[in-house]
Amino acid sequence: MERDYDTEARDHPEHRYAYDFDYRMHRYMMRAFGPLAMDGPALELGCYHGHFTRLLCERFTDVDVVEASAECITQAREATQGRAQFTHARFEEFTPSRAYANIFLIHTLEHLDERAAMLARIGGWLAPGGRLFVATPNAHAGSRQIAVKMGLITHAAAVTPAELAHGHRVTYSLDTLHADIRAAGLRSVWHGGLFFKGLANFQIDAALKAGVISDAYLDGCYELGHTYPDLCSSIYHVCARPAA
Repeated sequence: MERDYDTEARDHPEHRYAYDFDYRMHRYMMRAFGPLAMDGPALELGCYHGHFTRLLCERFTDVDVVEASAECITQAREATQGRAQFTHARFEEFTPSRAYANIFLIHTLEHLDERAAMLARIGGWLAPGGRLFVATPNAHAGSRQIAVKMGLITHAAAVTPAELAHGHRVTYSLDTLHADIRAAGLRSVWHGGLFFKGLANFQIDAALKAGVISDAYLDGCYELGHTYPDLCSSIYHVCARPAA
C-alpha cells in the first residue's frame, strides 16, 4: 500500500505527533553529537517541521535535507530561512550528487520499511571518514516500561496504534538497532542513550508548565543518561563505513 507521508506527519485528534519535550531533546542530541561530527557538508534525512534542521544550520554551514512529506518541507523551509537546501523525495528514490561528512537520521529509521537495506544505501553516501548519526525512540525507556506494567502497552517493543498511525514500523532497543547497523555492513564507532526518562512526554510537558520540574532537572536527566543508556528516551549509534 502506498504511504501518505503528509498524513503520517500530522497530529490526530487522539494523539499528537510531537511534544515540547521532543524539541528540547533536539538540543540534547546536538550536545551529544556535536563533538563527534566531522568538518564538511551535512545531510538530514527526514526533517518534520525543521526544528532539528535549524540546529544543524547553526552547527554546519552546508546543510541538505531530504523529506518525503511536502507539507513538512514547507514548514521546515520557513523555519530555516534559506539556510538549508531541500529535496522532496523518498529516501529510496534519492540519489545524492555528492558525498557527506555527516548524515543525520534522527527519529526516522523506525519509519522505514526496509531498514537494514536503507542503512546500507545511506552508508554509501558518506565521504571517507564520514559519520552517520542514527537516533531512535527506545523500547526500554523507563517511561515505556512503566506503561507496560500499567497495561497500557503489551510489551516494550510493541508498535502502538498511535505510533503506527504516524508511520512507525518498529520500536528499537540498543541491541536491535545495532543488529540492523551490522546487517547494513556499517561499523558503530560510538553508541549510547539520551536523557534518562521516567515520565511520558506529555507528563514532562505538564510538569515543566506547572513548575514541578525545571531545566536543571532536565539537564540532570541528560547527564544520568550516560550512566543508564538503556533507560533513556532515545538511543543512538554513530556509524562509519567499514574499515578498508
